[in-house]
Amino acid sequence: MRHLMRVSLIAALLAMPAAWAQNASPVGTWKTIDDETGKPKALVRITEEQGVLTGRIEKLFRPANEDQNPKCVKCEGALKDQPMIGLTILSGLKKDGNEYTGGEILDPAKGKTYKSKASLKDGGSKLEVRGYIGAPMFGRSQTWVREQ
Repeated sequence: MRHLMRVSLIAALLAMPAAWAQNASPVGTWKTIDDETGKPKALVRITEEQGVLTGRIEKLFRPANEDQNPKCVKCEGALKDQPMIGLTILSGLKKDGNEYTGGEILDPAKGKTYKSKASLKDGGSKLEVRGYIGAPMFGRSQTWVREQ
């Protein structure tokens, strides 16, 4: 009987991270990691309102000799020349099973907006964000790391 209880307890403990990942939410602050350089680029705060996720830049990681709050010079329309800190770069994502889909992501460096989807990884400590044109296979992914 003890052996059965011990095995049951171990199985329950091993299942907990999977349960946490299913209940985890992308709401919070994330360090974006450049998929080309591997270096941190910004802190983005993701919020949720009525089931829709939005992400705004809170901080940029830039060398001391560069402008710490540059403007989005390559953006178009209302975003043109807006300061990057405070800029909404992620919008419209809605939960769809284990993913968040149907959103858009802005690449301020290029001034372009792409379709977007995201999914939590590693028990909610990482967020894989994909920007794409047309279909998800025609895009790029970044892994963002949750800030504690």
